[in-house]
Amino acid sequence: MKKPVIALALAATLAGSLFAAPAALADDREEHHQTVIAAIGDWPYSQYLLDNAHLLTNSVNTDAAVDLVLHVGDLHSGSMPCTSAGTLPPISTSNPGWNAAVFHEFQQFKTPVVYTPGDNEWADCHKSKQKSSGHPLRELAAVRSLFFAKPGITLGREKHVMSQAEFFDRAHPEDSQFVENVMWKQNEVVFVTLNIPGGSNDDTSLWTGIFKNDTLQATDRTARLPANLRWLKAAFAMAKRHHAKAVVVAEQADLWDKEVGLTDTAPAALTNYTPYVAELATQALAFKRPVLLVNGDTHLFVADRPLADPTSQTGKYHNVAAVPNLQRLVVQGSTNDPGEWLRITIDPSTPEVFSWANVPYCAHPSADSCAQ
Repeated sequence: MKKPVIALALAATLAGSLFAAPAALADDREEHHQTVIAAIGDWPYSQYLLDNAHLLTNSVNTDAAVDLVLHVGDLHSGSMPCTSAGTLPPISTSNPGWNAAVFHEFQQFKTPVVYTPGDNEWADCHKSKQKSSGHPLRELAAVRSLFFAKPGITLGREKHVMSQAEFFDRAHPEDSQFVENVMWKQNEVVFVTLNIPGGSNDDTSLWTGIFKNDTLQATDRTARLPANLRWLKAAFAMAKRHHAKAVVVAEQADLWDKEVGLTDTAPAALTNYTPYVAELATQALAFKRPVLLVNGDTHLFVADRPLADPTSQTGKYHNVAAVPNLQRLVVQGSTNDPGEWLRITIDPSTPEVFSWANVPYCAHPSADSCAQ
């Protein structure tokens, strides 16, 4: 069987692949040229939001134009325990508790669901405020075994995407562990997700108590950073090869977290993200077309161009060149009403390409009082 065009391009970019790509990844020829994304993050986050998760899923499912749900991490709050027992990897394949409940809610969406992990579900599980409830790597393994049990297949309505577990640089077989990193092309736009947890990128917050293991933590850091960067480069290489009109990058961390403090002297909690910002800047500048970064982590909606002015506070923060074609959206999180979500429209036929609007919860969508 002839291999799909996009799969072949990515395989060539990564110096080959050990797996054939599914037919659904062939160069897309949709009848329309607009993609609508329901972007969410820091959800369901609390028991209250979990109990009312149907308000959000029903709202999204009511919008027939939505093509895909994008979740940018943090399935529960940073003061809630994680759900896997024990102190060391590996884990069993059963995932009782919170994660299983969230998985069930994801499956209620009528569209594909693409999810990238946040810090609260793995990197921060050693912290006392999360009840010192789980070994970070064990929790990450639990997330992978449940939410990424079918590599290259989305949650919700199944859609074929390319997972780094299947498409990885043969020179770096260790990258195959990052099953959560995915990529796909839709309506002339390339989408890519990266496992970049918020807080400090699992760097400055050393694992504590019974979970303290500097060697294992260093192993995570030294493996995940280059794997993410290679995946990001592959996404832009595919975009260039297929003359994509735009690129969308999704990850959890707020790379310009104002709570940490944007000062002339950058705190280590954010300088740990500088390699990502630098690579994203390099790739976006070379691509020259619109690039959208979607992240969560800080809960409050933000729309900005953080690298447009290299002399601005955000522009000089990571010390990179001006990148005027990079747009950034921070997805609103648990601070919003339970049924709200961010509607992102991607239309390559328009000069701006990206537009967005907050969708408030409406109990009766057909009522005149509700936003249409």
